[in-house]
Amino acid sequence: MPNNSSAAVASVQQQISFRVLLIQILVGIFLCVNMLLIVTFFKKECFHTSARYILFAVMLMSDSFVLVLSNLMVLVNSLQFSIQVWLCTVISIVTLLYVMATPVTLTAMTLERYVAICLPLRHAELCSTRRSVHCILVIHCISSVPCLLILSIFFATASFELYQQRALCSVDMFLLQPWQRHFWSAISQFYFLIMCIILVFCYIQIVKVAKAASGENKQSTHRGMRTVILHAFQLLLCLIQLWSPFTEAAALKADVNLFMDIRYCNYLFFSVAPRCLSPLIYGLRDEIFFLALKNNIYLSLCGMKKRLQKVWSLLSEC
Repeated sequence: MPNNSSAAVASVQQQISFRVLLIQILVGIFLCVNMLLIVTFFKKECFHTSARYILFAVMLMSDSFVLVLSNLMVLVNSLQFSIQVWLCTVISIVTLLYVMATPVTLTAMTLERYVAICLPLRHAELCSTRRSVHCILVIHCISSVPCLLILSIFFATASFELYQQRALCSVDMFLLQPWQRHFWSAISQFYFLIMCIILVFCYIQIVKVAKAASGENKQSTHRGMRTVILHAFQLLLCLIQLWSPFTEAAALKADVNLFMDIRYCNYLFFSVAPRCLSPLIYGLRDEIFFLALKNNIYLSLCGMKKRLQKVWSLLSEC
């Protein structure tokens, strides 16, 4: 019996190690891609005057923050490493803020496409660089409301001694009562309902313009339609993520192993996956940005090759 139990524990630990390793590989790849796209954005001044690319860069940075912080929580929890509650509070505030910032930014990008296709004469006025900066501030203000509400309730109900305790860091620890979990879900569902209405409205309006358009305008509107559809799919994955705590809580009551499997799948498909679609939608599908990215990678490789040749020549002389 002891041999069987120790073998089972070893098998579980091996499975957890493989899952954590897989997550590290995927997160590392996507972070590298995001960093390449962000560097490309900052190197080309032409992108700094377009609301489309400014919002894209904001979303890339939000996704990168979420991937880094959520991956940090995965590593800490997999190692069973407890940290002080006040530090976990700081990490969770930033994580919750940028978890909401991604879908809100998606909605803003959809509105930008709607203006570009349906109101082309007003696009330069409504989507100027100055208005884009204001839009970023509005996005962060809107995204911070659910986070501030949940944490305000936590601060009001938690005792002061709790902040000095050590615990495994998780966003769930701030939902002390079942009604708080339902309150968080209701706020999130309300946000996503508004976002879905905006997406559907923009898509219908773009479809109307596509039917009336011809030639190059028709191709542009069809490209805009596909972009809105991809945004809707991305938003759907973010919406499903909101239901993850409920499925995980139900699985935990049934079986611990089932809970671990569902939590791993939820994180992989509904937290990591939506944030990996951003480079595909704008970074690779957009011709201008893709050409700039290729040029940036080519120049970087050429510079690296020259540096290696210089190092090799210095070694040869020695």
